Amino acid sequence: MKNLFYASFIPGLQDFIAVVIKERLCGVRIHKLLDGAVIFETETSYDKLNFFCFNNIFAVINILEEDRIEIPSEEYIRMHIHSAATTDGERVIADNNKKIRTFRIVISNENKPASIDEKLRIEAESFISRVSGLKVNRTLPDTEFWFLYRREERSMERNISCFMKRLTLRPSWEKTLQKGELPPPLAWTLCRLSNLAHSDTVLDSFCGYGSIPNAAFKYFHITKFIACEKDEKAALFSAERFKKLKNKQFTLHQCDFFGLTSLADEKSIDAIVTDPPWGFFHAADMDEKSAFLKKMFETFGKLLKDGGRIVLLYANDDEFLKALPAGFRLKEKIPILLSGKKAVIYRFILVT
Repeated sequence: MKNLFYASFIPGLQDFIAVVIKERLCGVRIHKLLDGAVIFETETSYDKLNFFCFNNIFAVINILEEDRIEIPSEEYIRMHIHSAATTDGERVIADNNKKIRTFRIVISNENKPASIDEKLRIEAESFISRVSGLKVNRTLPDTEFWFLYRREERSMERNISCFMKRLTLRPSWEKTLQKGELPPPLAWTLCRLSNLAHSDTVLDSFCGYGSIPNAAFKYFHITKFIACEKDEKAALFSAERFKKLKNKQFTLHQCDFFGLTSLADEKSIDAIVTDPPWGFFHAADMDEKSAFLKKMFETFGKLLKDGGRIVLLYANDDEFLKALPAGFRLKEKIPILLSGKKAVIYRFILVT
């Protein structure tokens, strides 16, 4: 049985996401690859997808594609309900595990919440409740049914409108993560891009609250990870997070990163995966930033083995690559949008 999914991810990672989907799923068909979202069809059920690069995954009940769909209105929502009632959509609505008992409706217009007429909301809720057997709970539901509209004027894609059921239900990262902590999907993506192997010795030189080492241990089964964090609060948080691991698996140094060369052996690191401070410097600090970046790469060069890899998240800054010394070869540059800010994922290899 074919299942149609809509999955959201960090904007800018489209090509990466397409590769991951095709590698992990046999016979998959990508219907649409959008900026920050993908619609794909597979025989694999949701519980066996095992994707860690997505923010949220939805089961698509119905999809409308037009050259021009106006702002969400009563007409298009009723079209979705009518289509779901006359196609396979009711099967998707009714397919819920025993823990799912309540739902609410969400209207999304260009990634922003939108409102609809109360009479139409009740009509849509009644239809979903009748088909699914679920009760309405507009405050704390077990799941959500979305009416989503996207305009794709910047590409050759046609505008789309989706009626779908949310399969992942978690609080927003802003509410669950520490300030400055990387979202888990991004930490997984950085590790994946670094081609981590089980036997690698991996370094996160600015580990913060430990998102990157957590992803490395949990999903890539790394056996030796070295982390460094100057901030006392973040270092204590990370130490507590990994206290169950044996010392040989995880080593945390609470110190300035540049002092790490006296604590770790030279040419001992296979891969560096990190997120250095890139919102710290202001326009008046250009000389200080340049000095920091040059010293950072100099330290990387001392610690990395020949052929060692670096995957690094930094601001979309034209000055960044000017600090790159000889021996570091840029393999890939992926611009992304993170919490509304432009950033870049860089992949380097050390060549001597």
